[in-house]
Amino acid sequence: KAAVKIAYDMYEEGLIDKKTAVMRVAPSQVDQLLHPMIDPKEKYKAVAKGLPASPGAAVGKVVFTADDAENMASKGEKVILVRNETSPEDIGGMDAAEGILTATGGMTSHAAVVARGMGKCCVAGCGALKIDEKSKKMVVDNETVGENDIITINGTTGEVILEKVKLIEPELSGEFAKILEWADEFRELGVRTNADTPKDSATARKFGAEGIGLCRTEHMFFEGNRIDAVREMILADDEEGRKNALYKIKPYQKEDFIGIFKAMEGLPVTIRLLDPPLHEFIPHTDEDMEKVAKSAGVPADKLKAKAEELKEFNPMLGHRGCRLGITYPEIYEMQVYAIIEAACEVKKEGVDVLPEIMIPLVGHSKELEILRNITEKVADEVINRYNADLKYLVGTMIELPRAALTADEIAEYADFFSFGTNDLTQTTFGLSRDDSARFLPAYIDKKIYSEDPFISIDQSGVGELVKIGVEKGRSGKKGLKTGICGEHGGDPDSIYFCQKVGLNYVSCSPFRVPVARLAAAHAVLSD
Repeated sequence: KAAVKIAYDMYEEGLIDKKTAVMRVAPSQVDQLLHPMIDPKEKYKAVAKGLPASPGAAVGKVVFTADDAENMASKGEKVILVRNETSPEDIGGMDAAEGILTATGGMTSHAAVVARGMGKCCVAGCGALKIDEKSKKMVVDNETVGENDIITINGTTGEVILEKVKLIEPELSGEFAKILEWADEFRELGVRTNADTPKDSATARKFGAEGIGLCRTEHMFFEGNRIDAVREMILADDEEGRKNALYKIKPYQKEDFIGIFKAMEGLPVTIRLLDPPLHEFIPHTDEDMEKVAKSAGVPADKLKAKAEELKEFNPMLGHRGCRLGITYPEIYEMQVYAIIEAACEVKKEGVDVLPEIMIPLVGHSKELEILRNITEKVADEVINRYNADLKYLVGTMIELPRAALTADEIAEYADFFSFGTNDLTQTTFGLSRDDSARFLPAYIDKKIYSEDPFISIDQSGVGELVKIGVEKGRSGKKGLKTGICGEHGGDPDSIYFCQKVGLNYVSCSPFRVPVARLAAAHAVLSD
């Protein structure tokens, strides 16, 4: 706060120019202005330390399930959701909680990515926690913590504290807003956001986002009753059965997109078609399977058999991304129908809408050619039916080394590239972002890696692939639009790199948009 105040006042008094004022505020400091933090006067003892996965601090009663988090929060209680790890099914509880604490997972685990998107404090990969979710207890530092016990977590430092600690709420000053305006005058990179809901979209827009660079559609599949239709689709024995189930999901998806398009009126919205493997939508415990089987009206054995059939040894490299679209094109068809129908309807209401459809995990140009043809066929049919004047783009995520190395071939079928550097880091290093947190600190201590490659882009390895992808992509299609939508899009050092290799934009979590705006200006001014 002091850095912002001094820089602003010195400019107003004519002692420094705008450029100097912008450079006086470090992008790494900005997070402190956007989230609650522990009062510096407080004295406390941290009993464990995990990864600082999403900044800010939170105090609340411990809960061990997403349902309990939602129930208690609905009664006005402040809660911290404690899990071994989170999954997309936990979205409701994560949204209801003040903060999230997990025993496993890294900086780009599900808990970390979702928490940053929601602006929630998160400590991930805290290996000192021994969590027993059944008995609703955890042991840390030889102390047992039960449900309803109050704890504090600090997502800026990774600390876990077994008591209530006083927090200071953030204040966004007019001086800070002005410095960000000055930063916008200097930056060349566009700044978009990763947002999956109208609420997140509106938050990001308030922080200055210039569009959505990544809208993940899988989180929409877990809202309300729609998960039942998703499971019905997975359990279907043939294409007709899958299409019948997908028909039930389409109105929900369409409704989501209408809300997002309205929140982002006049700005581009990049929507990623379904990416995760189907097994993520099936419950894992026998108890949950029995419950789901009963509500779906199918034998529990059938559900268990399907779960076994979908099981993969390495899901990260398995049947996911565009591979789903190749084997089950009806899934992507339904999503394109929902996107384009939503776009046509809001367009008829006078809302300016710019949809960009993104096909994930492409490794071969033929995959994109096939899926682009399907996308265009559906989109053009809908546009003709509505008699709408609607333009749309079809592009892909570059997440695999082969995609970067053959980017000139892939560019023939792409209107844009978005580098998904979370997965590109995994597939380049051969590291799991969820499991590597156990040993990466040792690699950083021994200076094998200068930084966690999931926090700041590895410029000589992963970065080189991005550079190749940009150069080869633009050699295949002149003026190809390129961006980055991995979590690196909100990291100042990674943003400097994006400026250097000539990307058009970065995309990051809503609460990191101000960080990215300032860092993009620094990247220009520090050259």
